[in-house]
Formats: sequence, structure tokens, C-alpha cells
Amino acid sequence: MSAIRFDSTKQYYATSSLVAGYALCSSLLAVINKFAITKFNYPGLLTALQYLTSALGVWVLGKFGFLHHDAFTWDTAKKFLPAAIVFYLAIFTNTNLLRHANVDTFIVFRSLTPLLVALADTTFRRQPCPSKLTFISLLIILGGAVGYVATDSAFTLTAYSWAFAYLVTITTEMVYIKHMVMNLGLNTWGFVLYNNFLSLMMAPIFWVLTGEYKEVFAALGANGGDWFEPVAFTAVSLSCLFGLLISFFGFAARKAISATAFTVTGVVNKFLTVVINVLIWDKHATPFGLVCLLFTLAGGVLYQQSVTGPPRESSASKQTGDVDKNDADENQDKSVSGKHASV
Repeated sequence: MSAIRFDSTKQYYATSSLVAGYALCSSLLAVINKFAITKFNYPGLLTALQYLTSALGVWVLGKFGFLHHDAFTWDTAKKFLPAAIVFYLAIFTNTNLLRHANVDTFIVFRSLTPLLVALADTTFRRQPCPSKLTFISLLIILGGAVGYVATDSAFTLTAYSWAFAYLVTITTEMVYIKHMVMNLGLNTWGFVLYNNFLSLMMAPIFWVLTGEYKEVFAALGANGGDWFEPVAFTAVSLSCLFGLLISFFGFAARKAISATAFTVTGVVNKFLTVVINVLIWDKHATPFGLVCLLFTLAGGVLYQQSVTGPPRESSASKQTGDVDKNDADENQDKSVSGKHASV
């Protein structure tokens, strides 16, 4: 029984560390990407550099024995390709949304995703329907986010278009990649390698479709030296570094928690994003908007309470005579503790 509790505690803290790492990277990356895109106004090239850093970083660290990733095979790549396409579209629309709108706009549309992911999880992945308390908590997150953004400046049609595209792709990405993580069988670094390498291969297609390659070549011909201006170089480097970190923590957290819990984590951690945004930029919401944001955070806390059940006694402590029964109870206890750790 003590061994079961010890394993449950280890699993809880391991899951908490992964979620905390993802939350920190996610909250900082939104601001870093916004800063990078203002200094390096090429969203397609910026995301491609992030993919290159992540894929190359995993491959090099694997060669030197610092980490282990699954071997790259084209058969597995074909299976993972649909997920990589969805992921690329989510990042592409995210970067363009930050290009045309402020961080607040990004946050409010990011806050709409938990409710949609919960519904998609129930519809497509046959997950249990959210309880009434869970559904109310998701509506509180939605209401707080809407009230927050309502205090901000008006949005342009271009910003709204990218925001809507981001909302659709990020909701699809949250659910579909969760499905791939649970069924493809790769380890975490394997997912990072496949995801970023395949995304890197898709980058030239979008450069041509969006016409960004013309802007890049024109900038190289006009003032190529300015690309290595210290501020822009630092911003892009930080963006690439945090892109690698969030790839690892993102896939690791997806394995440990549900798609909706993962999405809510991404919403609630935006509080740090907003604090940094208020401090360094002048385009943000009013004090009333910050109060609305607190409602979003309260909805996140309520959500966690709604999906975390009371601790359950392992039946292994009640039945000691049957070894097979004890093994079954131990597995059940670990399963329950894993669900508790996931939130």
C-alpha cells in the first residue's frame, strides 16, 4: 500500500512539473513571439526557424546521447503527417494573428478553445460529457475573456479573420494531436522531432502561397545586414529556444492530462502573459478588463475543482488474500491517481 502511495505521489509531482513547464513556456512565448514579429516581420520564416531549431536540436542532442527519440521512418511520418499539418496551421494562424492584432485579441480567442475542445472531445473522441459544474466553469472562462476583450480597442477585419482561423485550427489541433499522442506510440522527443521536421518541410509551400518569399528576398536585397541587428536577433533566438521548450513540455503534458485540461492550462497561464503585456505595451485593456480576466482565472480554478474527485481508498488495503485481486486493485489505484494528477 505504501508503495502504491509513493508511486502515486511521484506521478503527481512529475505531471505537475510538466504542466508547470508548459504553462511557463506558453505564457512567455506569446509575448516573445509578439516582440519577435514586431522586430522580424516575417511570420512564415519565423515559424520555420522555430521548427528548424527544434528538429535540429532534438537530432543533435540525440546524437550526443543527451536524450532518446524514436528513429525517424517515413511510414510513421505518413501516419503523423495529418497532425503535423494541423499543428502547422495552428502556429501559422497564431503568428499572423499576433502580427495583425495585440496580445489581448490572441488571449480572448485562445480562451474560447476549452469549451470547444470539451465539446469536440465528447463528439469525436467519445469522452464523457462535461459535468454541470465543469460546463459552468468553462462558460465563466468564456464570459471573463469576452468581457476582457470588450474593453479593448476595436479589431480590424484582418485581425478578426486571422483570429477566427486560429480558433478553428487550435481547437482541431488540441483534439486531434491528443488522439495521435495516445495512439501512435512515440516517446515525447519522438513527437517533437516528427512534428517539427514535417512542419519545416511544409514551410516553403506557405511562403509561396502567401507571397512572403517576395518580401524576404526584397529585404535581403535591400538591407540584409539589418537582419542581424542585436534586438531582432535576440528576439528571434528566444522565440526559437522557447519553441523547442514548449514542444517538449506540450507533448509531455498532452500525454499526462486530458485535451480539455491541457487547453484550460493554456488559457489560465495567460495571466502572466497579460501582466507582461501591460508592463511593456500600451495597447491593452482597462482595469475593468483586468477584473474580467480574474473571472477567467476563477473559471480555470473552478474547472480544476470540478474534474478532481475526492481521493479513493485502494481496495488492496481491504483484500490481502488474493494476489491477482491486489494487482488489479493496484492498477486501478494508479489509474485513478493519474487522473487526479492530470488536472
